[in-house]
Amino acid sequence: MITLPVTLAAAAAAAILNIWLSIRIGAVRRAAKVFVGDGGNESVERRMRAQLNFVENTAFVLILIAAIELSGRGGTWLAYVAGLYMLGRVAHGFGMDGGSLSKGRFIGTIITMLTQLGLAVAATLVVLRVI
Repeated sequence: MITLPVTLAAAAAAAILNIWLSIRIGAVRRAAKVFVGDGGNESVERRMRAQLNFVENTAFVLILIAAIELSGRGGTWLAYVAGLYMLGRVAHGFGMDGGSLSKGRFIGTIITMLTQLGLAVAATLVVLRVI
């Protein structure tokens, strides 16, 4: 039986982050009395976009993590990459609110892009049997 501890931990963290992002949307929806869509409310739209951006990117990261781990080329470095990615997504979620935390959006975006690029390069190197 194959166990993928990094993939399982990353997927669990992603599920928890997705729930957190959903709860944040619900809170701002209630405050703005918006029950469907964004109602033209910028705060609701920002939080909805934060969650959608998370979903758009996280699937690729989890697939790459799983593939690298299945190849046997993962290890501690892969767990650190997964952890950093999740922290970046938390920063992005807060940053999408704007205001004093808006730098989090930039930080989260850079971490997301670098994580995807790094994992894609690592996966390519695994295929080429370089690592």
